[in-house]
Amino acid sequence: MHFSKEVEEMICVKKGPDHGPAPIPCEGKWVAAKEIKDVSGLTHGVGWCAPQQGACKLTLNVKDGIIREALVETIGCSGMTHSAAMASEILAGKTLLEALNTDLVCDAINVAMRELFLQIVYGRTQSAFSEGGLEVGAGLEDLGKGQRSQVGTFYSTEAKGVRYLDMAEGYITRMALDSDDLVIGYEFVKLGVMMEKIRKGMSANEALAVCTGTYGRFDGAAKYIDPRKQ
Repeated sequence: MHFSKEVEEMICVKKGPDHGPAPIPCEGKWVAAKEIKDVSGLTHGVGWCAPQQGACKLTLNVKDGIIREALVETIGCSGMTHSAAMASEILAGKTLLEALNTDLVCDAINVAMRELFLQIVYGRTQSAFSEGGLEVGAGLEDLGKGQRSQVGTFYSTEAKGVRYLDMAEGYITRMALDSDDLVIGYEFVKLGVMMEKIRKGMSANEALAVCTGTYGRFDGAAKYIDPRKQ
């Protein structure tokens, strides 16, 4: 290590009390983290790309500073889905510091990684006060049956009004309107559950019937419309 002449000529003053890092909550313990391996936790975060045309929700489950589980969900950009496929393969097994300094292919995923890094190293994870943290596999719980991301897609124009396209329940097939043409309900298909049933041998028509449901005052509506065609 090289010192400037000014520093070399300084008189040495002894250091007083050595205040270590403030402890952070990590999976039910208070940890004075000094190295990456000292931090653990499961958390979520959102990132966006430079033109803000797409976003990524990233979920990481970190144990002893190493990413043991990663869930990458994207919306708004077709290219980002392919980037997410690569990023999901890249992330697992890396330390937090490695992942932070790795090109995760897409700006939005890189930004999400940055946001999660901050949450984890500052003890702001969702499992901060959960003793032992969450098991590897907990990241899938957000997806529910059929393991599909929860998405909401709605479109509207001033001239023609709103169209419901996707809800947490599933793919919207029909919207119900009252006599004043106000939305009072909708019909949906649970796509993830339907695909599981088809894969297990149920016919497509039967699976569609079983996985179709309604919300609101759907029955007895004055009018029904297909939001994608009408």
